[in-house]
Amino acid sequence: MSTPAYKRILLKLSGEALMGDDSYGINRATISRIVEEIKEVVDLGVQVGVVIGGGNIFRGVAPAAEGMDRATADYMGMLATVMNALALQDAMRHVGLVSRVQSALNIEQVAEPYIRGKAIRYLEEGRVVIFGAGTGNPFFTTDTAAALRGMEINAEIVLKATKVDGVYTDDPKTNPEAMRYKTLSFDEAIVKNLKVMDATALTLCRDQKLPISVFSIFRQGALKRVVMGEDEGTKVLP
Repeated sequence: MSTPAYKRILLKLSGEALMGDDSYGINRATISRIVEEIKEVVDLGVQVGVVIGGGNIFRGVAPAAEGMDRATADYMGMLATVMNALALQDAMRHVGLVSRVQSALNIEQVAEPYIRGKAIRYLEEGRVVIFGAGTGNPFFTTDTAAALRGMEINAEIVLKATKVDGVYTDDPKTNPEAMRYKTLSFDEAIVKNLKVMDATALTLCRDQKLPISVFSIFRQGALKRVVMGEDEGTKVLP
């Protein structure tokens, strides 16, 4: 069997990825399928860190958050990511994956505080580390948290799991002529405003020469194909 292209990855999962076809919340079948995909790459010997968003839970309370102070709303979003992290950990336990949840906010009864050295040690021991609560600061997205944690754990690549199978020249849903980019430079992604990740996350990755791969988590086996270095999704390269 060929060797994986990466030894250590940071997987960015949006909260929306956990909803499946539901309007909000966590779809059990969807989270189980995502965990099976993660297990496939862990079984190859790849070290996996995961940053998860909270849109699936926060969407349910978003109407109430209108007009709310931005920092308060952001902290609510961070707590939603911790809920998702715990759900992901539970689903991993069901398939025999050992994982640890580390939170950027101190909630010691439910998750360890984020400690970089501990996270790296867990990865070296073959455990999946799930990073909750974003960066722990308001005004920063979970994309930025993924870039930051990816750099801190010395990941070789950030994998952004989305609903589309890469970055396109236009919206493929509305324009059938839209073409998928196989590779992009960071400057191209920023100048063309291709919405790979938010600008802060893109700039962080560009400055630290940390590549990004955008792929669809809903395509069977896509995560494994990206990890094996196959032509899947779009790579954004320094």
